[in-house]
Amino acid sequence: MTRVSGPTRQRGVSMLGILVICIAVVLLAVGALKVIPTYMEFRSIKAAAVQARDSGKTVPEIQKAFDRIATVNDIATITGKDLEISKDGSNIVVAFKYDKKIHMFYNVYVLIEYAGSSDQP
Repeated sequence: MTRVSGPTRQRGVSMLGILVICIAVVLLAVGALKVIPTYMEFRSIKAAAVQARDSGKTVPEIQKAFDRIATVNDIATITGKDLEISKDGSNIVVAFKYDKKIHMFYNVYVLIEYAGSSDQP
């Protein structure tokens, strides 16, 4: 028979450890639920910029086309006037840039700077 002298060490996670892990998971989930819709809006703005570029040849036509598409897709963050429209050789490039401030809790905010253009994948 083998005797173990002294206290044996238990293995596992304590209740305090479980509580800390649960709080971290909840904070990450809340953060993701608040950030994901802004990213989805960015993707729809980028798609609208590509559609507007393809449907117009002049700056006012592209701006009006973007405003029409934004109305249908419920985009309120930027308008056609916020677009930077330029020409790269024979291609028209529609670019945009905006900031999104997301309230997390109390006085904690997340600031995301979105930028994209119609020639980026």
